[in-house]
Amino acid sequence: MIVNTNISSLNAQRSLYSTQSTMQKSLEKLSSGYRINKAADDAAGLAITEKMTGQINGLNKAISNSSSAISLIQTAEGALSESHSILQRMRELAVQSASDTNTASDRTKLQAEVDQLAKELTRISNTTEFNTQNLLAGGLNDTFHIGANAGQNVSLSVAAMDAFSLGVATGQNQAGTFTANGTLLTANNIPTANLGRGLSAQTYNLVVDHTVASTTENVDGVTGGVTSGGTFTGARNESLRIRVAAGGSGAAVTSAEISTDGGTTWTAQAVAANVMTYKGATFTFTNTAVVNETAEYSLAAAKDTIQLQTTVGAVNIGSAQTVYSDMTTVTVGDAATSRTMKIDSTALGALADGTATLVVAQQASTAATFNADGTLLAQADTVAGVDISTQAAANTAITTINNALESVSSQRSTLGAMQNRLEHTINNLQAAAENLTSSKSTIKDVDMAQEMSSFTKSQILSQAGVAMLAQANQVPQAVLKLLG
Repeated sequence: MIVNTNISSLNAQRSLYSTQSTMQKSLEKLSSGYRINKAADDAAGLAITEKMTGQINGLNKAISNSSSAISLIQTAEGALSESHSILQRMRELAVQSASDTNTASDRTKLQAEVDQLAKELTRISNTTEFNTQNLLAGGLNDTFHIGANAGQNVSLSVAAMDAFSLGVATGQNQAGTFTANGTLLTANNIPTANLGRGLSAQTYNLVVDHTVASTTENVDGVTGGVTSGGTFTGARNESLRIRVAAGGSGAAVTSAEISTDGGTTWTAQAVAANVMTYKGATFTFTNTAVVNETAEYSLAAAKDTIQLQTTVGAVNIGSAQTVYSDMTTVTVGDAATSRTMKIDSTALGALADGTATLVVAQQASTAATFNADGTLLAQADTVAGVDISTQAAANTAITTINNALESVSSQRSTLGAMQNRLEHTINNLQAAAENLTSSKSTIKDVDMAQEMSSFTKSQILSQAGVAMLAQANQVPQAVLKLLG
C-alpha cells in the first residue's frame, strides 16, 4: 500500500473534470440555443454557417433594396400618369384649333392653355423626386442591387420627360432693339414682346412707306360748283358725297347734306359763306352750284404700309400691312407659318419713309442639364408649348403630341415591366433566404432534446464522480491500521 500517490483519486478527478467540461458545454448550448458557439465547437461548421449568415443577411438586404426600387418606380410612374393626362388635353386642344370654325382670337386662347400645360409638364419633370434624386429630368441612370453577392444588380434609366424633350415645347421670340436707318424710328415706336414663333433669332428689316392724306374729286354733278382744300384728318379712307340742300343757282349755298354710304343715308351739314368743313378738309361752293346736285370725293387718310423682310436679300415675309392713325398695333409677317411680329404703331402716322432693322432675340425652351457626376446643373425650361396658333400648325401639332404620348407610354411600360420584375425578384429572394436559413439552422442550432439528455447524463456522472472521489480519498486511511 502507498500513501504519496493516490491513483484512485487521480482517476476520479480526471473523470470528474471530463464530465464537468461536457456538462459545461451542454449548459452553454442549452442557454444559447446554438450547437456552435465558438470555433472549437465545430470549426468547419462555424465556417460554413458564417458564410451562410452573410448570404442570408445579403438576401434580406436585397429584398429591402428591391422594395425601395419599387417605391422609386411607383413615384416616377405616378408622375407620368399625370403627364399622360396633360398630353391628352394638349392633343384635344390641337384638334380643336385645327378646325377653321375657330377665329384667330379663339386660337389665341387655345394656344395660351397649351403653353401653360407645357410649362406644367416641365414642372412635373423638374420636381418629381425620390430620396432627393430627380426621376424625370433625364439624369436618372440607377443601379439596383438585388442579390446577396457582387454584380447581382439591374439598371434602370428614365428619359427626360419635360416638354422640350417630348417635343411639345417651342421657343418664344422676344423683341430686341430697333437700329434706325433713315427717319423711321421714334421713341414711341417700340415693338411689343408679342412675336411669332416662326421667326428665328436674327435681324429683320421693317420697311415703312408713308402716304399723306389727300382729297380727290371723282364725280361733279355741279361742274365747277365745289372745290376742295385743306388736309383730311380722318382715321380711314372715305367716299364722301356732298349734296346742295339750300341756296345755289346763282346765290350763296347756305346748307348741304353729306353721305358716306354711297347716297343711302344723308346728314345735314352746316355751310357758312359757301364753305363747308369735314374732318379737316374744306369744300367751297361757287354760285354755279345747284340744289340737289351732288359732287363725290375720295378722301384718303394718311397711312403707312409696313413690310417685314429678311435683312439678307430683302426677301419679303408675308405681304405689306396698312396702318391707319386709329390703329395702335399692327401684325406684320406671314401668319400661315407663324412668322409674325406685332409692333406698336401709334407713332407711324407721322413718320417719313424709311427702313429699320429689328434685332430679334429668341427665348428657347430647354431640357435639363447635368454635371459630370450626374447631379442636376440646370432644370428644364419651357417658354411656350407646341404651336397651334394656325390651322396648319395645329394639324402638325397633333402628330407631334401623338409622338410625345408614345414616348410617355413607352417609358411607363418600361417602369411597369421593371416593377413586375422586382416583385418576382423579391419572391425569389424570400424563398432563397428561407431555405438558406433552414440549412444554417440544421448546422448551427442545437437539438434541445438531445442536448438535454447529454446534460442529464453529465449531471449524473458528475454527482457519481464526486462521490467516488470522496471514496478514493478515504482509501489511504487504511494505512493507519498497519501503523497501530
